[in-house]
Amino acid sequence: MKAKTLGIAAIAVLVASIALSAVPKSQLAGKGVRPALWKLADADTTIYLFGTIHVLPRDYRWRTKTFEAAAAQSQELVLEVADLGDQAKTAEIFTRLAVSPNLPPVLDRVPAEKRHELSAMIKKSGMPAAGLDRFESWAVAITLSATMLRDLDVSPDDGVERLLTKQFDAARKPISGLETSEWQLGLFDALPVPAQDSFLAGVIDESEDPRKELAAMLKAWSTGDTKAIALTFDDETKLTPELTEVLLHRRNANWTEWLIKRLDKPGVVMVAVGAGHLAGPGSVQQLLAKRGIKIRRVQ
Repeated sequence: MKAKTLGIAAIAVLVASIALSAVPKSQLAGKGVRPALWKLADADTTIYLFGTIHVLPRDYRWRTKTFEAAAAQSQELVLEVADLGDQAKTAEIFTRLAVSPNLPPVLDRVPAEKRHELSAMIKKSGMPAAGLDRFESWAVAITLSATMLRDLDVSPDDGVERLLTKQFDAARKPISGLETSEWQLGLFDALPVPAQDSFLAGVIDESEDPRKELAAMLKAWSTGDTKAIALTFDDETKLTPELTEVLLHRRNANWTEWLIKRLDKPGVVMVAVGAGHLAGPGSVQQLLAKRGIKIRRVQ
C-alpha cells in the first residue's frame, strides 16, 4: 500500500491489524481458498481490484488475511452497482423496462426442441405463463435464473457484494457504484430481439445441471483460477456477439477508463466487480496494460 507519508501508511497497517483481529477465525478461508486480488497504484493512490461472485452459499468461507488487510486499508468501496439493496426501486425499474405490449408468447420465442424444458421451468418457478408473456425475453431469462438460484440454496444476500457492503457500512466508509441498476438493466433491455431470445435459450441449457455449473464456478473463483473463470464466463456470454460486446467488452472498457481517472485522486479504494471481467481476453487487467498501467496480483 502506498500513501502520502510513511506516517499515514503506518496508521493504515495498524488499523488493518486491529480489523483482522476482529474477524473470527471461523470466517477466514481454509487452505487453498484465495480469490484473485490485484493492486494498481501510483505515488498517492492505491486501488485494490477484487473479482467477486455475486451469489454464494450461506457461511461460505472465502476471506483471507491478505484480503482483510486490503479491505481494512481501503477508505472506500466501489461496486459494479451500489443501489441494488433498494429492492423496491430495483423492482420498479425491472418492471418498467421488462413489460412491453404485443409480445409473442414466451414459448414461441425459443426453438421448438427447447419449449418442453422452458414450459417445465416456468411451471417450477410458480410464475403464471401469461404474466411472463408480457415480459421481454431478457426479463424472462433473469426471472427464471433467479428461480434456479433459489433451488441451489445460494443467495445474493450471501454474495461478496452484500457482505462487503455490510463491512464498509459498519466501518462508516463510503460506498458507490460504477453503474446504476437502471443503466445495467437497460443494457439487457437494449439488446436486439434475436440476442434476447438467444439469451433465454441459453438459460434453458444451463438448467440441465446447475449444481455442476455452480460447483465449477465456485472452485474456479475461490482458488483464483482465472483461466477456469474465463471459460465459465465465456459459457454464459458466447451465445451471441451482442451479449459478449454489451455485457463484457463495453463495460470492461468503461471500467478501465474509470480506474485510470481514479488514480488522479489520492487515497486507497477497493473496487469489487464480477470475476469474469478480470479474466480472459479483453479483461480489465489487459486493457489497463495496453494503456501502460501496471497492475500486480497480490492474491
